[in-house]
Amino acid sequence: MTAAPAAPVAPPRARPTTRLVAGLIALGLLLIALTFASVALGARDIGLRDVADAFVHFNSGATDDTVAVQVRVPRTLLGLLVGAALGLSGAILQGLTRNPLADPGIMGINAGATLGVVAAITLLGLSGIGLLIWFGFAGAVVATVLVYAVGSLGRDGATPVKMALAGACVTAGLLAISTGLLLGDIDAINQLRFWQVGSLAGRYAPIVEGIAPFLAVGILGGLLCGRPLNALALGEDAARGLGLSIGKARVGLLAVVAVLCGAACAACGPIVFVGLVVPHVARFICGPDYRWILPYTVVLGPLMLLGSDVLGRLLDGSGELQVGVVLGIIGAPFFILLVRFSKLTEL
Repeated sequence: MTAAPAAPVAPPRARPTTRLVAGLIALGLLLIALTFASVALGARDIGLRDVADAFVHFNSGATDDTVAVQVRVPRTLLGLLVGAALGLSGAILQGLTRNPLADPGIMGINAGATLGVVAAITLLGLSGIGLLIWFGFAGAVVATVLVYAVGSLGRDGATPVKMALAGACVTAGLLAISTGLLLGDIDAINQLRFWQVGSLAGRYAPIVEGIAPFLAVGILGGLLCGRPLNALALGEDAARGLGLSIGKARVGLLAVVAVLCGAACAACGPIVFVGLVVPHVARFICGPDYRWILPYTVVLGPLMLLGSDVLGRLLDGSGELQVGVVLGIIGAPFFILLVRFSKLTEL
């Protein structure tokens, strides 16, 4: 009797880890291409060969060399750092507060940075982004501490709901103070016009050098937050059972967010939607595991921010739209689609 032929063996399915690594590499390659586009494209297009030549044989008298090396390269580096910081901080805030709409604006960080900059201009008479960035950073840190202090009041301590409510209250109060300071100072309003809408324009090498150490430390610290965020996602009782100190974890996570959002907002203004939308896109790709969500936000954040910045340069041939305006145009409907056609907002 002839034995039946063996059934064909199906090829092994790719492990989810392999798929996620491949996706991260693909997004990284796309980000590299977008980085080159950010340096080359704009109201004045510059070929990549000319950009490379400008680094090797820089000529301060050549307009293309000056635009590429002194204007667009710092602007692109800032977009990479700030985009990563905003995307990462948004994911941490959403995981910490269990609020799918949490972002730096809701938690009072943007309002704190705004008040710091406004106070420096109106009360101290300071000018120049090199000085104002430090006041914006200090305001963001103070606002974060204030939100946590208010949210910690009561018997239950700093619960996610209380922190979200505290963030909304602190934001309203700080913005009211900022508005009051600006009402009688037209010069301050003109000076803050582009900063308040969110912009990468006019940020040169000193700004990048000033915030790069803070953002580098913050991004590294943020990438190490996957374990506590995964534990908090299981609930406080389960997190304690896993050996996590809830209070220390919340303080550490808020400290990372304060550094990331404070430096980013102080340098570029209160940029919207990156910290809100990017974590949901990462969650759609990776699932609920923050060990993968956080690295993906570090790549997706710069993709969204730099892509919007390049688009703003190309839409208006005579000038450019600030990145905050472009993000407002494309971010709002994109987020509505995410909420309408998926369950990404369920944390």
